[in-house]
Amino acid sequence: TAVQAGPCTVLGLREPERHGYRAVQVGFEPVQEASLTRPERGQFKRAKAGPFRHVREFRLPAHGAGNQEQELAVGQQLTVELFQDYELVDVTGISIGKGFQGGMKRWGWSGGPATHGSMSHRAPGSIGSTTTPGRVWRGHHLPGHMGADRVTVQNVRIVRRDAEHHLLLLEGSVPGAPQGLVFIRTSQKRPGVVKPPQAFQTVIEEEDTKSKGAAKAAKATKTK
Repeated sequence: TAVQAGPCTVLGLREPERHGYRAVQVGFEPVQEASLTRPERGQFKRAKAGPFRHVREFRLPAHGAGNQEQELAVGQQLTVELFQDYELVDVTGISIGKGFQGGMKRWGWSGGPATHGSMSHRAPGSIGSTTTPGRVWRGHHLPGHMGADRVTVQNVRIVRRDAEHHLLLLEGSVPGAPQGLVFIRTSQKRPGVVKPPQAFQTVIEEEDTKSKGAAKAAKATKTK
């Protein structure tokens, strides 16, 4: 899958001291200023960049001292070269909307009998609730709206980086329709990586050992 990864422009930085969290605000896909509202124009004017069609925030680690995020500055361009040292990424997007769908398509039900006079082939049937609890449990599998959900595909492998055309070639599919907007970040849960157990060192105070040794010596003298 070919994804246009940038160029994105840093529009603002969020600091814990002022905003309560650490994040970077970026803009993507230039747009005409006439299509923006006055508050949006003021935002781009303060940042001295843009205007852009999409403006999003990316959370950063709370304690990111020494990381690459500390080098970001307002007006900086983020390109495909940002993923030069990474092999796996997580891609987040809005899945393709399917509209209102039945239970067989939405949840993969097997359906009812197809022959022998059955009149319910794709109907939900009983939903299990009687006098107790007297209601339908939240989250029960029933027909309803399908798709248009925020979906994250983890550990997508980067096949190739095209810095000239700002393209990122990914292995496999990514959520969303063609020409859709996706969020790409470095992989958070790498496969096959198991954190080693934390070792705790047992410290024995010397005073306790000396007092125990003195008690044993006193007991030995009494017995003699």
